[in-house]
Amino acid sequence: MRKLILAVLGLVTVLSAQAQVPTKAIQGDTILKRLTTAPATDTVAVPLINQPMFFGQNLLYKLRLDSIKQTVPLDYNEFVQSYIDIYVKRKNMYADMLGLSSYYFPIFEKALKSYNIPTEIKYLSIVESSLNPHAVSRVGATGLWQFMFGTAKAYGLNMDNFVDERKDPIQASYAAAAYFKDAYEELGDWLLAIAAYNCGKGNVNRAIDKAGSRDFWEIRRFLPAETRNYVPAFIAAVYVMKYAKTHQIQAKATPFVFKTDTIQVRNFVALSDVANAINHTEETLVALNPSYKKKIVNGTAIAPKRVVIPNPEHQYYEQLFEVLNRDVDTDKQIILASTDDVRDLRKKTTAPRKEEKASGILVHKVLPGQNLTIIANKYGVEVQDLKVWNKLSALSIVPGQKLKIYKEGAAPKLAPKPKASFVSYKVKQGDTLSSIAEKFDGITVASLKQANGLKTAKIAEGMTLKIM
Repeated sequence: MRKLILAVLGLVTVLSAQAQVPTKAIQGDTILKRLTTAPATDTVAVPLINQPMFFGQNLLYKLRLDSIKQTVPLDYNEFVQSYIDIYVKRKNMYADMLGLSSYYFPIFEKALKSYNIPTEIKYLSIVESSLNPHAVSRVGATGLWQFMFGTAKAYGLNMDNFVDERKDPIQASYAAAAYFKDAYEELGDWLLAIAAYNCGKGNVNRAIDKAGSRDFWEIRRFLPAETRNYVPAFIAAVYVMKYAKTHQIQAKATPFVFKTDTIQVRNFVALSDVANAINHTEETLVALNPSYKKKIVNGTAIAPKRVVIPNPEHQYYEQLFEVLNRDVDTDKQIILASTDDVRDLRKKTTAPRKEEKASGILVHKVLPGQNLTIIANKYGVEVQDLKVWNKLSALSIVPGQKLKIYKEGAAPKLAPKPKASFVSYKVKQGDTLSSIAEKFDGITVASLKQANGLKTAKIAEGMTLKIM
């Protein structure tokens, strides 16, 4: 049977190759321009589908998917077929991504391998961002792997006025690999882990409970609308990338036709100066290092920063060395970024249901989704002040709870208390390590695991965790 399948696939490939229509190769600098600017529209690449329909090629597509399946199940059904039909028509888009994949996929594969994640997960970046590091979704998900602000922080990515590591192909890929490791440990299924990447592990667990099953296709109807289509779209993207030539899709020229090198920078260095030093364009350096917002690498002796450059020729070593060891004239103050999650921003701008003003004191009624950090930012006070004013022993609060907010100069004079080395958090239904980490400033999934001696991401309702 296997020989028959391979024979069928081989015959189809030969026939397709004979029928291919040559396509004009795109100039590398056109793709390069797209890699140095943010797209003007929402980057969510999962179109909505109507009632899916089957066609006469079902068996052939199933055989092809079976032939490329490795670890992640590549199930075939009417939903997958619908996305294959959509994607094979997007020849220019997939031609671009085939070209870019020769540069980005080795980066992704290295990160995924370090966490023992199946290499097929690299194709998720096709659905997420179309391999554009500047991709931003309508709700604020950013970069090649489309990290939301809170999840990015929970997995150790840094966002400040100089850098957004969600756009760093290397850093973001390791964070994505860490997320998938945790999601698979918790959910035990790769399609469920992929679904969780789109809508969160909490939503997937709730769908599992409602369906009484751990099969994605069984729980699919209980998931958010976008996630129902997300997994079929992923499988379809894998198919199109693997069988592109069969559908007359030829890889376009990639702008990254050179070998690269990675160096650690210990000064504030402009990418334009690095480009001039090695006789390359600024656009090339910006495309290789998309995370630097000001096109300045903000390295220091204590915290050096990575910069990726085309391998320089020997005659440029001296001037490159000079540029890397000279500080550019700029304001070096680092300011941590605030959330760009549109959902969080909406909550911030929502007025409290009731505020009482009396002798310099405001009373804030906690809304669903609010935590002490959000409330402190709203009123321009410190989280520690909120805890002291309201005699809170931990950081957890509940909707409906009333908190005192003192105006400047009105706060009571209290004797300083020794700061606790940690606070306790009791795990609630639907909590995950990443959702807990997002509730506390400076806390990551890795630090939660270390503080609580956890070897995996599995936690259970009722557990008490140390937040340090």
